[in-house]
Amino acid sequence: MAYLLIDGYNLMGIAHRDLEKARNELISTLSEYSKIKGHDITVVFDGWKDGKAEETVTWIGGIRVIYSRLAEKADSVIMRIILRERKPWIVISSDREIAEFALRYNLIPITSDEFEERLYRALELNGYTEYEEEIEDHRPQRRKGNPRRLSKRDKRKLQALRKL
Repeated sequence: MAYLLIDGYNLMGIAHRDLEKARNELISTLSEYSKIKGHDITVVFDGWKDGKAEETVTWIGGIRVIYSRLAEKADSVIMRIILRERKPWIVISSDREIAEFALRYNLIPITSDEFEERLYRALELNGYTEYEEEIEDHRPQRRKGNPRRLSKRDKRKLQALRKL
């Protein structure tokens, strides 16, 4: 089991006609994934533009869903969770600031694209055929240095990805 802390809009994107429907679909997908893998998942959404005066926390399908309060971004909530809840979080966000913050606290950041690939592959392997088209061919990036030896950061990231 792993503890996943997800930047919701970063994972799903915001270019949707019906944002509420897209959020609900993401939460449903994460719930199915959690049932398959047994992970403890927290997903944080921005409420800074049209949110409520207070931060809201709900549980939907075994997923903890947090909406930041009005005028607060999800990034702030994620950083606060990292500081307050001392868990071995795997932080899922493509936001560089969040990734660097996670690394400072010895946590593992995973980009949204890397997680999304694992998410849909796990769902496909467990009979959820509607996700087959979501999986794309991700080619590894070329790096400098010895191609047979991973950096410490990459080793930790690979260990986290194997959990997913």
